[in-house]
Amino acid sequence: MAKDTYKRLRMVADLRMQNLPAAALPEGYHWQSWRPMLTERHAQVKWHSFRNDLDGRVFGCLSRPEGCLSLVREIAAQRTFCANATWLVVYQPEPNWPPVDVGTIQGILRSGGCGAVQNVGVVPEHRGAGLGRALMLKAMAGFRLDGMSATSLEVTARNIPAVKLYESLGFTVRQTLYRVAETGEALSKSDMDQLEHRDDPFWP
Repeated sequence: MAKDTYKRLRMVADLRMQNLPAAALPEGYHWQSWRPMLTERHAQVKWHSFRNDLDGRVFGCLSRPEGCLSLVREIAAQRTFCANATWLVVYQPEPNWPPVDVGTIQGILRSGGCGAVQNVGVVPEHRGAGLGRALMLKAMAGFRLDGMSATSLEVTARNIPAVKLYESLGFTVRQTLYRVAETGEALSKSDMDQLEHRDDPFWP
């Protein structure tokens, strides 16, 4: 049986640029900094953001509430977890309006002075308001605050809106990866040569 495979782009941006814009949110939205007690809230936003999207089909954990919770816990438990690059966006247009979590991002510090962005999630009902860009800028500023000189991320190649967003923020493709759906296992060249890709929805 042929493996479902998907193409991922590793993108990198230089944080040493001096003109990194401020992360501004539209009226009615505000930031919530990281605290461990917010783990489940980050997980819920992640699930609502990805459960019906491409990445929810690529990564099985993103399509399940318990998978998202496990993922956020795993990220936050890492020794190099970056709280300054981990944020929630909350929507509350009026003081008496029940606040709703609508965006999430997490970060990890890597060797070589590079901050790694984890999944950037915005719930479908609040897309198109610039929240994804604001989350990225907030994380990039957090990485720079922690002394990082670059930011990296991975994105599914078919997620064109996300790729264009990252390019507009100065990210460039440094590596192309081919991974197995569900496991995330990277394929070797010999593995790729043996696969039949014609019926594969994630290729290229």
